[in-house]
Amino acid sequence: MLIGEVARRSGVSARMLRHYDSLGLVRPTGRTVGGYREYSPEDIRRIFHVEGLRSLGLSLSQIGRALDGPGFTPSGLVGDLIRKTEERLNRERELLDRLRTVDATEPADWHDVLRIVELLHGLGSHSAARRQQAVLASVEDVPAELLAEAVLTESDPNVAGALRWALARAGGDGVASVASGMVSEDVDIRRRAVLALAELPGDEATAVLTDALGDVDATVRRHAALALGARGVTRAVPELVGTVVEGPNDVEAAELLGALARDEKWADRIMRALVDEFTAHTTDSAVRVRLTQALAEMPGTIALDTLRQLAHDDDRAVALIASALVETLEER
Repeated sequence: MLIGEVARRSGVSARMLRHYDSLGLVRPTGRTVGGYREYSPEDIRRIFHVEGLRSLGLSLSQIGRALDGPGFTPSGLVGDLIRKTEERLNRERELLDRLRTVDATEPADWHDVLRIVELLHGLGSHSAARRQQAVLASVEDVPAELLAEAVLTESDPNVAGALRWALARAGGDGVASVASGMVSEDVDIRRRAVLALAELPGDEATAVLTDALGDVDATVRRHAALALGARGVTRAVPELVGTVVEGPNDVEAAELLGALARDEKWADRIMRALVDEFTAHTTDSAVRVRLTQALAEMPGTIALDTLRQLAHDDDRAVALIASALVETLEER
């Protein structure tokens, strides 16, 4: 079969077939009387073998070794191809994400495009100071999705704080993007997400924070409860009481319980919850001290009778604190 017919049937151009011949990759076994290349059925099979291996990303030199090397084993080469392909795909995904981020800003001109590209470079810096500077210098018209993605992956507390501040300035636009972090298996991502949601306004953020009260991680639950308590959400009460018991943030939790107790419907429930914890922790002095201090945040005199009883507590620290609080309340 002559080269023109081989090209038509195989889909490989005559130019490429000549190139294969010059490399010794596929050499026609025959020549016509006029000196034209003549391919045998075996030659054509080899052409298809070459094209098949090219489709996997092998170079022509690799294909030559694969077809002609008697000791050649494909496992190492295929593994290397997989690694290189994964690296290429990751680079292309990063490029696609970057293009989508730029597109989300609806740039009016190339100045806007370059501004977002500069921000992306800054956020990708290995220097925490450079990342923080990039956030603080570019807070206007930055896509909330970009800030949300960054806040979920940022480990430096100062940079994370700057990102949360910038995200809060964007209003509630970033809630959905941040909320995606709450379903992550990585507890650090969930912790970053709940801190960011705590600073975002609106019912959507409140709903996600409420769901977070059921998280398996105590830190996530604690931050969700603190944020919800500040919003007046009474479903946070059990976790706030638990925060007083366990710490940290016990002082903040106590203040929020005091604010929620201004609602008469909740005052008795909160008091009962705190008193029950005294019963459950009869020998833990640190817990009883925190609970006693929490009673000081209760509105009016609703904690006075309980404090009078605690003034005679066997734990001297508890008794002294309770006595001082009783004296203060009675003076009022």
